[in-house]
Amino acid sequence: MLANQEASGGSAEGASAATAGRLHRLLLRLDAERAHGLALAGLRAAAGVPILRARLARRYRFVDRRLEQRLLGARFPNPIGLAAGFDKDALAISGFESLGFGFVEVGTVTPLPQAGNPRPRLFRHPRQASLQNAMGFNNRGLRALAKRLEGRPGGNPLGVNIGRNKETAPDQVAADYRRVAARLSGRCDYLVVNVSSPNTPGLRDLQERGRLGKLLAAVRESTETPFLVKLSPDLDLALAVSLAAAAVQEGAAGVVLTNTTVDYSLLPGAVAPGGLSGRVLRERSFEMLRAVARELFGRCLLISVGGVETAEDAYRRLRHGASLVQLYTALVYRGPRLVRTLNQGLVRLLERDGASSIAEVIGMDL
Repeated sequence: MLANQEASGGSAEGASAATAGRLHRLLLRLDAERAHGLALAGLRAAAGVPILRARLARRYRFVDRRLEQRLLGARFPNPIGLAAGFDKDALAISGFESLGFGFVEVGTVTPLPQAGNPRPRLFRHPRQASLQNAMGFNNRGLRALAKRLEGRPGGNPLGVNIGRNKETAPDQVAADYRRVAARLSGRCDYLVVNVSSPNTPGLRDLQERGRLGKLLAAVRESTETPFLVKLSPDLDLALAVSLAAAAVQEGAAGVVLTNTTVDYSLLPGAVAPGGLSGRVLRERSFEMLRAVARELFGRCLLISVGGVETAEDAYRRLRHGASLVQLYTALVYRGPRLVRTLNQGLVRLLERDGASSIAEVIGMDL
């Protein structure tokens, strides 16, 4: 019967798409963190069944050689990635690949498991297509993540976002990052040193040139895996450029721009705690990318995240120096078909501009 449904083509796929749409709308009516957990669990379960994983891929994945790049020693089938925070414990990597993501970044992972901040700690602002999260690096810890990655089959490039435990003493912070980097060395394609989450007290203090330099030196000495640094959108642009340049001097392979913002003036009515993401962050994230790219384009890899909702958003980031872009909030609001829509849109934009590959347009507008 299943074979007959698949052979019938459009009707079965259309019914499945309609069901997926209803489930997505239902999730948006639930508490934000509960909905997130259910979506992650559902995707993990579906990806664990080969026939369901294949059906997901047929429905959502879009493949076009013009979108491929080779970066960090790995092949990226397209430039659209899942941002850190969505799958903190690497529970559904293959599921997100089936949705069409060209790469996935998991974490943030800390040396020891931690529960994160008290609930409620994840809030939607649907009219502004934005989220506010005060999660606080809730995760199952390094040991659990490393064990899960050991059994991971080959797939698209994987990044791991790394951080410190909330209770770590100030003089032991570098040791936290060193421990995580060493344990994950060789188990992923890149690491991201997170010094910019607003939800761990004192973490953003690491965005000071001297402290950042010492931290990155510790990471560099602990791993052979390429590492990047993720910066805050709340930095002065000149300081962001200076820190990004310093990071590259210390051996960082690139910079991720940006984390969430605590500038609540961007979203009237929002109050602390927690960082804002999504549409309210779009222009600030873009401006920081453009400033850093003017200084560092061609010297390191730039990944842009924050407010990317459309193919045009992604294309603008690419033309201004980002080799890759990441999504989180837009996926929550627009659902699982988003990645396919973006990749199809990127191909149309390449054709419009007469480009034969995505690599041709990266940095064109600098």
